[in-house]
Order: sequence, then structure tokens, then C-alpha cells
Amino acid sequence: MSNPLPPSHAARLRRRLSAERLAPYEQACDGDVVRAIALYGWNSAVSAAFYEILGLFEVALRNALHDQLTAWHARQRRSGEWWDAPTGTLETRARQDIADARSRIRRNNKIAIPGRVVAELNFGFWRYLLSRRYEATLWTPALRHAFPRLRPARRATVYEPVNRLVNLRNRIAHHEPIHNRPLKQTHADLLRVADYLDADVHDWIMSHSRVPGLLSTKPASDVPAPRQSPDQYLGHK
Repeated sequence: MSNPLPPSHAARLRRRLSAERLAPYEQACDGDVVRAIALYGWNSAVSAAFYEILGLFEVALRNALHDQLTAWHARQRRSGEWWDAPTGTLETRARQDIADARSRIRRNNKIAIPGRVVAELNFGFWRYLLSRRYEATLWTPALRHAFPRLRPARRATVYEPVNRLVNLRNRIAHHEPIHNRPLKQTHADLLRVADYLDADVHDWIMSHSRVPGLLSTKPASDVPAPRQSPDQYLGHK
């Protein structure tokens, strides 16, 4: 871990980052600005590490779901792609997400081939397909086969951790604090669902993950420290 910042440097950084942004970190650090800055930096590092493996996981997940939906669509002897299934299979929200994805592709003067559409749909879209509303229509006939190592093949066993992962990704994307989240458990969630998909996917993601090492270096934000006003620091320029 890097050496602590001098209080005057921490105070200047606090002004640049804004008091509002640092407030949750200061609260976690008993008002100590120096430790709050250290926690903020660690939060940024662990967010980046999670973002890396969330990206690996998301690509593997969406491709597995797409493959099974494509096979299911073919078994029905239907034309087009799986998102062209009869009205009622996909709800309005999902259909709109697909329509928007195809429109964005066409605006870039590209053909909306399946691979591009799949890549354009966000993590939340795939989470949505694993929700309870699609248990009978998509999970039972198709999506459960994307998780061959899941026994028994209960939808909720996959949906619940994926939902937590989507929520974490959204917080990271908006530069929100995640230091107070159960990150060790969330990391385990990601690896567990990756293993349901494929043991090789699990091993590959685990080999790339920097999260365990960073979790072991988290600043001790709950260590009591003497209270000092940020205004005191501002006098040490």
C-alpha cells in the first residue's frame, strides 16, 4: 500500500473530488480525511478489478444464453432469430431493448447481424431474461441448458447472484462506493455462476482476477483516529 498523504495534500484532493463525493468515505473513516482518501483510492482500484472480470463474465454469459435461445428457436422451426419469436414470448421491455440495439447498429451503418445485436444488449437485459417472469417460457425450455453444471437446475440459483452482479456493475459504472459491499461474497457469486456455465470459464476468470489480492489490502477504515476538521487541513498549503 502507498504511504499516507500529508494532511495538506489530502485536503486539496478533497476539494478537487468534492466534499459530497468523499462524504461516505469520511463517514466510514470516522471523519479522517487522509484515511478517507486512501479508502477512495482503494475503492477505485477494486472497482477496476471487478469491472475487468465482470466484463469477462458478461460476455461468457450472454453468449451461452444466446446459443441456447438460438437452438430453442431452431427446434420450433421458426424463421429469423430467437428475438423474432411470436408476440408474447418476450415482454415489451425486452422487445424495446432489442429494437433499440438494432437501431444503434444501423445508425453506425452496419448490418444488425445476431452477433452485433447480442453485443449491443447490456448486462441488465440478460439478467432480465433470467427473471421469474420467463421461468416457463424461456428458462425451462432453453436457458437452463446454458448452465450444464447447475444441479438441480433452479432458475433462482442463477438469477439472484446475477442480479447482485448487475447491481454492482451499475455502481461501478457510476463511480459509487462499493467498499461497504460484501465484495468477497460477490466475487464468489461470480465464480460460482461462471462454473455453472463451464469449468474452464471459471478457471479462466479466476486466473485473471485481481480482486482477492486487493481485498487483502483494504485500508482499515474502521480504525479510530483523532477527529480533525477539513478546514484545519486547508490551512496547511
